Amino acid sequence: MSLLNHSGGSRRWNYFHSALELAIQRSAHKWTFEDFAECFPQYVKEDKDGALQTFNQVADYIETANQKDLQKIFHDYDLQTNVDILDKMVSEAKARKASGEIDPNVWTRDLPPRSAVAGRTVPVLEAQAQRLRESVAKLEAENHALISELDQKVAKIGDLDARTTRILDNIDSTHEAWANVPMEEIQEWTAHVAESTTPVLRS
Repeated sequence: MSLLNHSGGSRRWNYFHSALELAIQRSAHKWTFEDFAECFPQYVKEDKDGALQTFNQVADYIETANQKDLQKIFHDYDLQTNVDILDKMVSEAKARKASGEIDPNVWTRDLPPRSAVAGRTVPVLEAQAQRLRESVAKLEAENHALISELDQKVAKIGDLDARTTRILDNIDSTHEAWANVPMEEIQEWTAHVAESTTPVLRS
């Protein structure tokens, strides 16, 4: 009994599956009992029925093992689905050819390699370019926000610098004016302040 899944599928898949099953059967039974007898003549001579049974068991084992290996390959690569897709593509191509319809994305014999490559790569590059444009626009918006914030901080720093400059100018002016006051006036002013702040003692 075949272990290969043969349910449904396209006509191409059914043909492929049938051919594969036939190939497995032929490969498993290509080694005939006569070949077996030539390799084990003494065994066949002494017990022909047992030798025949052993030969059949070996052939069945080989066929079953091949089927299991192929079943795993079918499962791992989803072979039936892909063959069905191929069959659909071929059928659609034949239908387009019969109707004379030529799709701009369909490969043709006279299509230059550069154009064929461009047909595949240009959409990808356009998508990448769009993503880059969006990234650049986002960065520009962030830069504008940072520049605006920086301008505000620079303006505040300018105001602080101006205020600091005015304060320092006032200090310099005060110091210069104080330095130009004659010593006699300073002494008189000091004595006057001392007298006016001295508490009056009661008798």
